[in-house]
Amino acid sequence: MRKGMAGAGIDALVLRPSPDYRFLGGGEGAFLVVTADVVAETGDPARLVPAGARRVGVDPEMRVRELFGLAIEAELVPASPVLAPLRLRKEPREVAAVARAVAAAEGVLARARELAWFGASEREMARRLRLLLVESGCEDVVAVRVAAGEHTAGPAHVPGARVINPGDALTVSVCGRWDGYCAEVARVFAVAEPPEDFDAMYSVVLAAHRAGLAALRPGAPVSEVSRAVTEMIEDSGYGRFAAAHAGRGVGLAPDEGPRPGDGTVLAPGMTFCLEPAIYVPDLFGARLADVVTCTATGPLPLGAAPPALEILDR
Repeated sequence: MRKGMAGAGIDALVLRPSPDYRFLGGGEGAFLVVTADVVAETGDPARLVPAGARRVGVDPEMRVRELFGLAIEAELVPASPVLAPLRLRKEPREVAAVARAVAAAEGVLARARELAWFGASEREMARRLRLLLVESGCEDVVAVRVAAGEHTAGPAHVPGARVINPGDALTVSVCGRWDGYCAEVARVFAVAEPPEDFDAMYSVVLAAHRAGLAALRPGAPVSEVSRAVTEMIEDSGYGRFAAAHAGRGVGLAPDEGPRPGDGTVLAPGMTFCLEPAIYVPDLFGARLADVVTCTATGPLPLGAAPPALEILDR
């Protein structure tokens, strides 16, 4: 890390509690300060920044009032260029932590299958899922999504008052943090019976998931994963309805590197949330999300493979 700081011309790092802060072992302090010879938690970071420091790297999640409150007379720049490359490849203990988070998220969705969906609203079911996440030991609920019927065609849909009825398509996803590490799992259901042509469309998303998984191998650019997903969807005739991206990295944050557009080459230890999706406006959509780690021999899913279309019977 200090080598990266030197290469970027950064004299000190000042981080608030955040994924970068946790990565460096920060505990309960207000700030973590790193210089060429000091690593310390403090409530007064200016006191530890070397006199004459010209560039200080700060946490990109820091709020404006926190930045002004630092009272550091130096150029403030994002710390990400130093820390993001170090966080790309997870150590075995980190991969194990992400795998535990995946198992917990899958456990929540397994319990969700037992709930009564007929006649409930999206918002009500999202609230129930949040409670299940908390009961699972989740320390931070990052996102819960429930979309029914035509709402499944909206990639950024927020659960609302729409009632879930027999014959609806249903997309459900949970994303939380357990023991510091994040995982998202998204699954697709039909309520009582699938809408016309929905099962066929969902089978394309499943095939795209398998294509992306096969492309997730060491030495391949992350863009190849996205291309494999897109080509599978395009060959099916749904190309214009494909999601804009096929995934992103996960770890201490729910969205981190590697990303399809940043030119990263996959290497062992990288963890990636593979999320192929098709959204047909005003009709329906389907999105899967699963966490995979890249190993020396290829992709290793950290959870169960997504199943054929599941039917909820209540």
